[in-house]
Amino acid sequence: MVKLNKIYTRTGDDGTTGLGSGERRLKSDLRVEAYGSVDEANSCVGLARLHTAASHPELDAMLGRIQNDLFDLGADLSVPDTGQKLDYEPLRIIAAQTARIEADIDSLNTKLQPLKSFILPGGSPAAAALHLARTVTRRAERMMVALTQMEGEHVNPEGVRYINRVSDFLFVAGRVVNDNGKADVLWVPGQNR
Repeated sequence: MVKLNKIYTRTGDDGTTGLGSGERRLKSDLRVEAYGSVDEANSCVGLARLHTAASHPELDAMLGRIQNDLFDLGADLSVPDTGQKLDYEPLRIIAAQTARIEADIDSLNTKLQPLKSFILPGGSPAAAALHLARTVTRRAERMMVALTQMEGEHVNPEGVRYINRVSDFLFVAGRVVNDNGKADVLWVPGQNR
């Protein structure tokens, strides 16, 4: 259980932060950047939900589950699997979470016509917010993948799969809130030459 009695501790005034394992890292550390970007993506999803709560309750419920899972992912990233015994079982993203989001994508995608062009982010306020969340999610994914390439760093492979599906979900969700793709703004290559 998390208990936050005091918000400021002054322990980060030296430019470091504590991982969930207790290890101190620089705030500019790639692991900290990765879970910070996951948190930023989560905030963007929260912003998008301001536009989906009333108009798309089923989609909004899916987004709510994603927000909770993104917090799980941040917790997963904040406790690297170093092989050392911990006093507790760290929270990890599991295959069932990825499978659930895939099922949600498939459910939403049945209402959409196949794309014949790339689309521009926008169309409606909800779609614009979902596309912003998608691009921030992609950044978090890139950071997670970069972290997997660093010697001595370990990232849960299911977490990488999950964050990839989140961005896919947000793309499809952006189309759904754009009148099931009818209000998508299509890219016209070279239109302004």
